[in-house]
Amino acid sequence: MVLLLRTRWSPGPDAGTDQPVLVTITDYTSNTHRDLPGIVRAGLRLRRAWPALDGAVGVWLWTIPRQRRAGSVAVWTGTEALRRFVGLPDHVAIMRHYHPRGRTRSTRWEHATADPAGIWSDAHRQLRQA
Repeated sequence: MVLLLRTRWSPGPDAGTDQPVLVTITDYTSNTHRDLPGIVRAGLRLRRAWPALDGAVGVWLWTIPRQRRAGSVAVWTGTEALRRFVGLPDHVAIMRHYHPRGRTRSTRWEHATADPAGIWSDAHRQLRQA
């Protein structure tokens, strides 16, 4: 059995949207166990800004420690909101620091509603299969 740990749902300013949403999974696998705590801390720092991010619907951070994996399941109002986040200086700095120390995979899909339970169920299934 694989132990997957996650944070609580952190709603963003657009959590109440009734429109379809864009869901992204970021899945980082560290080359060593030594770097995993740092990437988790970096993610937690980024999450603190979540309530102020335009177009952010909500986010979970997750980790599978034994597999050296960590990442996020983020929900956005659309592609533009995601692009703004990816370009944030803090996000860019984290990616530059950790990218050479592991492998990053990502996926995205549209979900008909901003239903956290349904979104997490879909994301959790994908994370377990990866």
